[in-house]
Amino acid sequence: MRDTGISDTFKILSDPQRREILVMLRVGRMSAGEIAERLNITPAALSYHLKLLKKADMLLEYKEKNFVYYELNTSVFDEMIMWFGQFGGGKDEK
Repeated sequence: MRDTGISDTFKILSDPQRREILVMLRVGRMSAGEIAERLNITPAALSYHLKLLKKADMLLEYKEKNFVYYELNTSVFDEMIMWFGQFGGGKDEK
């Protein structure tokens, strides 16, 4: 899965605040300021979490004027679903 391995991806997803960032971005892109405000964390703490999520290719970053916006990179999640699919659980399996 991209530059980070599967174990790194799980490690990144193990943090509740990073998972919350991903959940918030399901609705659409948000600025770093909006994310920090909703999570009630410092910009430095948010920067750390965003850096890890970007490294795992889970986020896309866009710069517009003085703002940086983030949104989900859904292709990574599609890859994760395919990876999990190899373990079965389909309706044809018992």
